Amino acid sequence: MPFFLDELYEQLIAGGLTVGLLGGGTWAWLRAKAGGATQAPPEQEPRTTTRPPIEHTPAKRSTYGERAKGAVIDTNRRTDPVTTAGPGTDAPAAGEGATHLRERSTIPPERMGGTDAEVLEPEVDGTTGTPADYAREPGVEVPDEAQGRLHRLRSRLSRSNNAVGQALLKLLSSGDLDEEAWEEVEDTLLAVDLGVEATTELVDNLRTRVRVENTTDPDVVRGWLREELVRLVDPTMDRGIAATRQGDRPSVVLVVGVNGTGKTTTVGKLARVLVAEEKDVVLGAADTFRAAAADQLQTWGERVGVRTVRSEKEGADPASVAFDAVAQGVDSEADVVLLDTAGRLHNKAGLMDELAKVKRVVEKRSRIDEVLLVLDATTGQNGMKQAEVFAQAVDVTGIVLTKMDGTARGGIVVAVQRALGVPVKLVGLGEGPDDLAPFVAEDFVDALLD
Repeated sequence: MPFFLDELYEQLIAGGLTVGLLGGGTWAWLRAKAGGATQAPPEQEPRTTTRPPIEHTPAKRSTYGERAKGAVIDTNRRTDPVTTAGPGTDAPAAGEGATHLRERSTIPPERMGGTDAEVLEPEVDGTTGTPADYAREPGVEVPDEAQGRLHRLRSRLSRSNNAVGQALLKLLSSGDLDEEAWEEVEDTLLAVDLGVEATTELVDNLRTRVRVENTTDPDVVRGWLREELVRLVDPTMDRGIAATRQGDRPSVVLVVGVNGTGKTTTVGKLARVLVAEEKDVVLGAADTFRAAAADQLQTWGERVGVRTVRSEKEGADPASVAFDAVAQGVDSEADVVLLDTAGRLHNKAGLMDELAKVKRVVEKRSRIDEVLLVLDATTGQNGMKQAEVFAQAVDVTGIVLTKMDGTARGGIVVAVQRALGVPVKLVGLGEGPDDLAPFVAEDFVDALLD
């Protein structure tokens, strides 16, 4: 397509004209005409897909962020009264100091006409608006809060990494730390993907402490090892996720990564985390190239009563879907919009260009507050190469490590943080819907050494 049409397309999206006037088929015809084709534009009808209005009643304040030590979800909330009535209802405003889900409106038909994107409201027939109340209706679940997630973090990491921690402690407290023993310590740390630089730094510091203190007492050595590992993981990094409404707009979170890392699943699980925080969430299915990606994300949303903006057309323009999702978040006064994106590595240049376009188009309507990169922890150093490629295309602000329960390579946390200069914010611990937990440095290290 000629370059001027690319520019025109982005301007039309930003001005809302493509949403109202140019559908996917019409735009395809225009592109063909610019290239010399003569086919006529297909007929299209504006359509908006919504569900019946959902009424809301006052919610019980969540304690997710208050109970979790070092919880990474941004728990700053609006405490001014918010009207929680659904469209067309007369439900009263929230009580003073309470935090409730906001009105779940939909994009007006005149804004949706001609686009491939649809706003799919969750199929809920009840009259309540909080996660706890939704559970009274079939098919809508109550996500776990932080306490259960953090407990699973420690227990599952302990199972997968316990052998490594015990091996290190055995070597360091053996009483005979010669050069061969220190080399074994280095090999063990390198085997868990800690990285050469971090491994050298840790071993040098431990050797100095053992020499100065002249002791190999197991309890003392364990304390030193814990201190050094916590320092490397760096508990001072800001692991908060931008999930708080920003003035007159929602927070926008872009989730990127290659296929196979659990990216779409992570978006769905993150929605559950935010719903447990009583956040009003909109999902944007901007992975329009992978078959069934939109269906998968919509299913995750319906399980916790969250709306999904998607296109029924495979291969639709991801930037347009992402823009529509953000527009829906603005119009419905949502707290946060989560955008899933395509993850095709077989065409790196095309993928990175597409991501850059999505970011550019979305920012014509709202700034992007968070870019989360999803990495498969079992890939070890291969994941580092993926991280570097994505970091060149978008400004990554945080890492999500999936499949942490299935690997003994916990050192990837340190390696990826050092390589990108951004923190690990969430970790995936298994296949369960609530197996996504905030990353807490001290708990992570304790799990390695337990």
